[in-house]
Amino acid sequence: MDWFGADGYELARQVLQRGVAAIYLVAFLSTAAQFPALLGEHGLLPVPQFLRLSYAKKQPTLFRWRYSDRLLLTVAWVGAVVAASLVAGLPQLGPPWVPLILFLAIWFGYLSIVNVGQTFYGFGWESLLLEAGFMVAFLGSNETAPPVLIIWLIRWLVFRLEFGAGMIKMRGDRSWRDLTALYYHHETQPMPNPLSRFAHLMPKWFHRVEVLGNHFSQLIVPFFLFAPQPVASVAAAIVMLTQLWLVVTGNFAWLNVITIVLAFAALSDPAAHLVIPAMPAHTDYAFAVAPAWFIVIVIAASLLVVILSWWPARNLVARRQLMNASFNRWHLVNAYGAFGSVTQVRYEIEIEGTDAPQPGPEAEWRAYEFKGKPGDPRRVPRQFAPYHLRLDWLMWFLALGSPDNRWFIMLLGKLLETDPKTLKLLRVDPFHGEPPQWIRAKRYHYRFATRAERRKRHVWWVREEAGMLVPPVSRDALRG
Repeated sequence: MDWFGADGYELARQVLQRGVAAIYLVAFLSTAAQFPALLGEHGLLPVPQFLRLSYAKKQPTLFRWRYSDRLLLTVAWVGAVVAASLVAGLPQLGPPWVPLILFLAIWFGYLSIVNVGQTFYGFGWESLLLEAGFMVAFLGSNETAPPVLIIWLIRWLVFRLEFGAGMIKMRGDRSWRDLTALYYHHETQPMPNPLSRFAHLMPKWFHRVEVLGNHFSQLIVPFFLFAPQPVASVAAAIVMLTQLWLVVTGNFAWLNVITIVLAFAALSDPAAHLVIPAMPAHTDYAFAVAPAWFIVIVIAASLLVVILSWWPARNLVARRQLMNASFNRWHLVNAYGAFGSVTQVRYEIEIEGTDAPQPGPEAEWRAYEFKGKPGDPRRVPRQFAPYHLRLDWLMWFLALGSPDNRWFIMLLGKLLETDPKTLKLLRVDPFHGEPPQWIRAKRYHYRFATRAERRKRHVWWVREEAGMLVPPVSRDALRG
């Protein structure tokens, strides 16, 4: 059935399958490293307690009836191994059912984690990764041409991702409409990287051009993803380039990387050949006819996506547009968007401890350092994306005044108890494994140092104290 296969999209399939699998690999490794401390049996928000809620009992998850840290780590490491094999392309060498089953396996394994991950897994790119993993499962193997229906539906995913983000900006914050949003964003984004300060210090006319470029790439370009070639390939290239700029200037976990990967669904082999002549203009594979069972499954999955698209499509034109919303428990065909409002002032929470008997004026307070979020003004931010530092991100929301701070109270208690798993999430434990007597949390206003301040004081940040979030508290008082 010639209508079924999308000739000229073999590069797209290889990038889509291997790229999405690579992000699953990062996600599973991140889970293995962080989940037990954050959400494990003795974590900040223990999953066993969460599973007692009626809401949790309705979620599709492997942990619905039983959770243990050992089971969680088994799921994470098995998922990482399967994802690594898909990155290497080994399952794709077999019949179409092999990558189909393995992609659905890692999709459901990660779905099981997200659905018990609570606030630490409440990010839009979790749903995006789940939807992408489900979609690329139906791209088949190297034996058959990639199904044209799936290629088009992945373009629909990119459209919702980009156009949804563009509309949420236009509806959400005046700074996007008056072109001033990037005056602040590079400095106030959740987790700056080494180049964020240089981007922030660019002249204001440059930032206005940045915003115009963002509006063009998110509000206009997505429509051309459905245009004939080579127009669709040009639209995909624009999406990739704008997302690459975000990769260069920030740490947004895998959001930007997976968007680049998914945009390959609109890039044809002939268009790629024009840019890189070493790549074949047409696929050299002699594809076999797709099996009837595979055609039926692909059509059924495509119909499911079309039906589920009603809710996110309606959301795109809604006056009160939802950002990063899932309309079903399976995280399929979601609504996306980011930074509908831009924070204009940066606040950070610094946790300090002392081993003095009493927290009086003579007490020496020492600061805990996080891996990704700003702390010591002299320290240059590091690049972590596509790896996701979940605790660091939640600390950013806490500084903004997030109402859900149960996990933070638990964090303070874990630091007073010198919990080894929790301390591994930090960059610096100033007490080297010894328990402090008292702990407190202070709020600071941060801004990037100017070029003159950088030369004179050798600092990356300039900060001012902005009040006490949690006054000195002891272990016994916190338990009470």
